[in-house]
Amino acid sequence: MSIRGLIQALIFALACGNALAQKAGANEPQRVLRYAFPIAETGFDPVQISDLYSRTVAAGIFDAPLAFDFLARPFRMKPNTIAAMPEISEDFRTFTFRIKPGIYFADDPAFKGQKRELVAEDYVYTLKRHYDPRWNSPNLYRLEAAKIVGLSELRKQVIKDKKPFPYDQPVEGLRALDRYTLQVKLADPSPRFHQEVMTDHSSFGAMAREVVEAYGDKIMEHPVGTGAFRLAEWRRSSRIVLERNPGYREHLYDEQAPADDARSQAIAAQLKGRRMPMLDRVEIVIIEESQPRWLSFLNAQTDLMERLPNEFAPVAVPNDKLAPNPPSAASRWTARRWWTSRWPRCSTRTTRWSAATRRRRWRCAARSRWPTTSTRRSAWCASRSRSPRRRRSRR
Repeated sequence: MSIRGLIQALIFALACGNALAQKAGANEPQRVLRYAFPIAETGFDPVQISDLYSRTVAAGIFDAPLAFDFLARPFRMKPNTIAAMPEISEDFRTFTFRIKPGIYFADDPAFKGQKRELVAEDYVYTLKRHYDPRWNSPNLYRLEAAKIVGLSELRKQVIKDKKPFPYDQPVEGLRALDRYTLQVKLADPSPRFHQEVMTDHSSFGAMAREVVEAYGDKIMEHPVGTGAFRLAEWRRSSRIVLERNPGYREHLYDEQAPADDARSQAIAAQLKGRRMPMLDRVEIVIIEESQPRWLSFLNAQTDLMERLPNEFAPVAVPNDKLAPNPPSAASRWTARRWWTSRWPRCSTRTTRWSAATRRRRWRCAARSRWPTTSTRRSAWCASRSRSPRRRRSRR
């Protein structure tokens, strides 16, 4: 599995399984995971997205046929929306997936008030969308590398004729044998096809044709899947809110931990049998600058920090030892004291500044306007330490 896929899996696992909470009660407040992205998302259409953070969100909304058992070592796959592991021919060219009945898409106006069940044709349609030139899929290369029989040729013909993609045209390599049976045929043997393609929720998770046709070019704003969460709020490049999908199927936590891993065994035992997802909401904000993202984590405004900025490593892991988590009130003081300790000392005689001057120095340093050389720094400090009236009198 790729590093990108591993990160997505970790975030999705946190959203679904790392609640570390007591059993839900009638009056229990909502369990919310607050998370900050350092880079803005682009949208949530699995066919059109390729960036990590859009895919991280999409992985909680859409479902691929297979999933990974993340505690297992070595890793193993397990059925997700299929009833059992796929049937694979001896030459590794034919893969048959049998969809589990009773899985439904999240409610959406595109379904006109009807419950919409997941069927094999939804995966056929989803994979074909990657070949449609209209969507310019950045993940098409993964399917073309697998060489699904007939689809690349169909795409070339569509481009040549300059016609809309014929989704209803049968293709030998991708068929729904019946309502719940999906068959994929490859031109060349590929023993890992199901592992590399059919486990990726964010790129190849099932989509309903009615939803895509209803929203058209705005499909990036309207992700509708069968996953544990659905999009509740989206302010582009600012805030993303996922909420529990009320129609999500009954899915119980059942990870298998290795016998020689005591920590994983404890996690599996603690969460075994819990219904997924274990969270009610996931609130994501976009904080591109590392300093405010770090402070938001220290002040308990976010619960998870995916990557520790290098400049804050001395605070988080001083002398290569994990620092204790300070109280919220002391966190701001600790972070600011660390920043001020890194400021170069001024060579001027003015060592006691007023509150206004300290605030001004803090703002300027935070904006990276602090001079680098000692000569310029001394002149800068001296000029900033004088009041405007005093400077005018000296001129």
